[in-house]
Amino acid sequence: MPLKTPEEYLESIKRQVNLYLFGEKIKEFWNHPIIRPSINTVMKIYELAQMEEYKDLMTVKSHLTGELINRFTHIHQSNEDLIKKVKMQRLLGQHTACCFQRCVGFDTANALYSITYEMDKKNSTNYHERFKKYWIEVQTQDLMVDGAMTDTKGDRSKRPKDQPDPDAYLHIVDESDNGIIVRGAKVHQTGFLNSHRAIIMPTLSLRPGEEEYAVSFGIDTNEKGITLIYGRQSCDTRKIEEGKLDIGNFKYGGQEIFVVFDNVFIPKENIFMKGEIEFSGDLVNRFAGFHRQSYGGCKVGVGDVLIGATALISEYNGTEKASHIRDKLVEMTHLNETLYSCGIACSSLGFQREAGNYEMDMLLANVCKQNVTRFPYEIARLAEDIAGGMICTMPSEADLKSEEIGPFIEKYLTTCEGVCAEDRYKVLRFIENLTMGVASVSYKTESMHGAGSPQAQRIMIARQANLEYKKKILKNILEIE
Repeated sequence: MPLKTPEEYLESIKRQVNLYLFGEKIKEFWNHPIIRPSINTVMKIYELAQMEEYKDLMTVKSHLTGELINRFTHIHQSNEDLIKKVKMQRLLGQHTACCFQRCVGFDTANALYSITYEMDKKNSTNYHERFKKYWIEVQTQDLMVDGAMTDTKGDRSKRPKDQPDPDAYLHIVDESDNGIIVRGAKVHQTGFLNSHRAIIMPTLSLRPGEEEYAVSFGIDTNEKGITLIYGRQSCDTRKIEEGKLDIGNFKYGGQEIFVVFDNVFIPKENIFMKGEIEFSGDLVNRFAGFHRQSYGGCKVGVGDVLIGATALISEYNGTEKASHIRDKLVEMTHLNETLYSCGIACSSLGFQREAGNYEMDMLLANVCKQNVTRFPYEIARLAEDIAGGMICTMPSEADLKSEEIGPFIEKYLTTCEGVCAEDRYKVLRFIENLTMGVASVSYKTESMHGAGSPQAQRIMIARQANLEYKKKILKNILEIE
């Protein structure tokens, strides 16, 4: 099957799901004004993959089928693949200025590819062949796949097996020769509603007695027993108001779903881990490494757009020649390119797993994500500094369009010659949206908590620091025995 067009993707997700938003069941979610921008974002991925100028980044030949596929369904076969992944993510961030929702499934697949191979080698299971068969279907049908890791976790001072409610972590509640039944919930699920399928993973390294929680499987996102609850975001109801100026990024957006699994059946052929606690930690860590690498691309692309908006508003305000404005724009660029450098660096130092796929350098991937927990906040602060207080006190679009008071707003918000108030509105609202509104979820908050909160990276950096080697090289220099 050839690559899907954006229109074909849209038609393919028009299906019935058990979805709730604001306490009401939503039927044709693809037409809902709050949800549609997130769908537009995914459609942009399919659109760019059709364009000749972006084919090198957006598409690649599958090592499984030999056919041309979307890079988001690829299993990395070289360091060049890892680098192109980061470049592609920056490109998409530049085109959408938000989270484009496909990275988690992409990173999950690449982590599972090597983990299933190693489980089979040790335990004589057949997970790897199952996964390859499953993933070939994804590639040949050009499907969008979500990756689901984060559980609700209940009392975080307790292990999964010690929770008052065992469903605080998704787990197996029954099994037969044909498959398993699972119950629990996954939260912060970016793009789950817009995906055709999802791959579920454990959320932490598991211990003896917690085998029922060591489960990974593939599933259709509209499977019986799954309930989706759409996550609220700041200023989201602006999307259902008349007009579009107050929305900011009125064309594209992200999406977060609270996913409940209420006794969901998983057929045997879609199970990729069942009780192998000794591999759960490696799966979590490898996925996290791939996803932390991703942030060196996607957040940089969004940062490019925010820097552009900040530079433009400085022109609209007439401050672009001020030395401190120019210096702040340089600082924003420096921080953004540092993030990109980390993404490229961890990709360039990638290595091949025994399964044949390539993995990024784990230490540098964690350094990349640690920087992402900080730098976007400073970039956003500088954007707010340069834009001025109007980003959070500006009257509404309805006021601007009012016959009675609109002329006052037009008169007093007009700045430089040739700059109309409406254009200034657009840029100011965009900066507001990205730094404190709906899009701030996929830029700032996601930068902090996506792929693990800051302490998770610090733990991995400590593990990868190789302090014994560093002490040894000093001893060699100082001739210490």
